[in-house]
Amino acid sequence: MRIAVDAMGGDFAPREIVRGAVTYAASHADEVILVGDVPRIEAEIAEFGRGHPASVSFVDAPEVIEMGEHPAAALRAKRRSSIRVATDLVRDGLADAVVSAGSTGATMAAAVFRLGRIDGIDRPALAAHLVTASGPILILDVGANVDSDATNLVQYAVMGSIYSEHVLKVSRPRVGLLNIGEEAEKGDAITRDAYPRIRESGLNFIGNVEGNDMVGHVADVVVCDGFVGNVVIKFFEGLTSYIFRSLRTDLQQGPMAPLALLALKPGFDRMKHRFDYEQYGGAPLLGVRGVSIVTHGRARARMLEHAIRVASEAATAGIPQLIADWTRDHPAVAPRGASELIAGGTEPLVAGPGGDA
Repeated sequence: MRIAVDAMGGDFAPREIVRGAVTYAASHADEVILVGDVPRIEAEIAEFGRGHPASVSFVDAPEVIEMGEHPAAALRAKRRSSIRVATDLVRDGLADAVVSAGSTGATMAAAVFRLGRIDGIDRPALAAHLVTASGPILILDVGANVDSDATNLVQYAVMGSIYSEHVLKVSRPRVGLLNIGEEAEKGDAITRDAYPRIRESGLNFIGNVEGNDMVGHVADVVVCDGFVGNVVIKFFEGLTSYIFRSLRTDLQQGPMAPLALLALKPGFDRMKHRFDYEQYGGAPLLGVRGVSIVTHGRARARMLEHAIRVASEAATAGIPQLIADWTRDHPAVAPRGASELIAGGTEPLVAGPGGDA
């Protein structure tokens, strides 16, 4: 696979992005295309001291879309921005996937503008991994669309199930609809409308799930609108961090602390690894005509490595084509012609590859 990496996106770009990409390329067969300010990229590789793997190439893109810029407007104004150029490589068949730690809004806008929506998908959704004691749960949407209707939720369920089965290798993924109760009649009008439609879709739908159910991993895929999903994923991320900080502080108290730490270290390390969200790399934007992975803005080299791996796995599985095949064979979930609204902006993003963004 050929993975285009936005070398200039993220809090620690280009240093950590370049190091993660070079490290990944040194141990995998995939080609990595670093897109950005080439002189700065080359300087970072030289400073890293790991050499220049033959499978790493460069594409110059001197402009950067900053976090505070309006995604759609910046994408139009900065035609040589790293995220736009990297996404265009996928559109033009020169790369199989794109990865960015930069502005989430700009990355999503680039994917929708430059790649276009999959026929039959109303709104693309951002899917993230929610780490639990018994493995990851895929939750979507986590921020691509603040408002979603019942058709959107049905399509999120379809896309999440396909991704879970073919990338996460979950056989017949259990799909749950996030709600305030298990009963079918619970929730607002949108979730009540979505419930029977997901049930009749042919997916392995287990019904409504509540917030506490996610910790118990009763579902493999959890569906909700982007507002709720974004709050959930950030709450869990913050809570996990808080628990580990508290454990570390409490275990360092008292005269027996060194012995206690020594005895508990193996179990503590196992638990820390289990809840390490970096190993899941990034969030795929599902529903566009290509593979686009959004990784954390604070991603360092290790997380970037995993994001490239996720991109390669999604491209190898052919996720966009699998989604397109499903929607073609199940026209009942086809959209009603609505356009997308990318979080952070208010302009509709018209579907269709190669648009003049």
